[in-house]
Amino acid sequence: WLFHAESGDYERAWRLLTEANPLPACMGRVCYHPCETACNRAQLDECVGVNAIERFIGDEALKHGWKFRSATKSTGMRVLVVGAGPSGLSAAYQLARVGHTVTIREAGPLAGGMMRFGIPKYRLPREVLDAEIARIAALGVSIELNAKVDDVLAAKRDGRYDAVFLAVGAHIAKRAYLPAGSAGRMLDAVEVLLSMEGEDRPLLVRRVVVYGGGNTALDVARTAKRLGAEESVIVYRRTREKMPAHDAELEEALQEGVLVKWLSTIREAGESSITVEKMTLDDKGMAQPTGEFETLEADSVVLALGQDVDLSLLDGVPGLEIEKGVVKVDGHMRTREPHLYAIGDIVGGLQLAHTAAHEGIIAVHTIVGDPD
Repeated sequence: WLFHAESGDYERAWRLLTEANPLPACMGRVCYHPCETACNRAQLDECVGVNAIERFIGDEALKHGWKFRSATKSTGMRVLVVGAGPSGLSAAYQLARVGHTVTIREAGPLAGGMMRFGIPKYRLPREVLDAEIARIAALGVSIELNAKVDDVLAAKRDGRYDAVFLAVGAHIAKRAYLPAGSAGRMLDAVEVLLSMEGEDRPLLVRRVVVYGGGNTALDVARTAKRLGAEESVIVYRRTREKMPAHDAELEEALQEGVLVKWLSTIREAGESSITVEKMTLDDKGMAQPTGEFETLEADSVVLALGQDVDLSLLDGVPGLEIEKGVVKVDGHMRTREPHLYAIGDIVGGLQLAHTAAHEGIIAVHTIVGDPD
């Protein structure tokens, strides 16, 4: 597809690209393009700008109204996809392309998963996301919103589905115990980003402290600045070199006025301030306390310590193997329960959107090849 893009045949490039990825305009905006880091073209001059080209091709498709081609005939197979994030949407698209009848059940009020509720609008405009989702739905994929699945086996049985794809995203914020006393506002990052999709914006006042060092922490800190916070400070327990967030995202945040308190951890949150302990790195690069404390003014504290997947819908599924909060699958994304597949965050923790979408392809190829 890169060859056709370079040749100027953008529609052909788009059709080849979307054989693997039905959301190129979205992915081209949100993926951190690790493929470019590994590109051997950089040994000659510079890496191929796959991400930028993908975004351009995706935008061309939206501008010209290019549509996916529907399957020529139905297989008669009914498949339920649980979750309308990137992995669920990708799986539904691939299933519909081969002629299966697909229903997505989404617990939230809108489709998109963490692309909508975990990525701010300034990084992914919602009109782009909505347009690419609508193109998948136009293949005949039914998307049921506010339709949480509490019991996956009951949903499979009651809906008379031949197979189920679990594509539940990591929407549950990880917690940490912080003595809070009379703290004014203690929020979690998922809650803040989720509330940005509604009419009532989160109440992030003058001085906002974000606790964490991942990309979500940067998103919240930058969102706070956009909401008018005078100070937006990230408290992170290690150094910049150890920070899991992508360096380009950090650099943009710093340029926007976000501050970072390195080698620090929050020990206590009060009504209008927090107590921070200074840290140091040991020989193994692990953060260790120093016993030195300082006070920072803070009207709001946002916890951005990672996310987990809600696995309660799997209660009662016999023989299912769950380890460290994720479902164990084989190389074809199959669980131990027949005709039950799992993809995305539910099998790998918080993933890149591209990775989640790719797992949808693997699982769909498996379901096509399974003899029963």
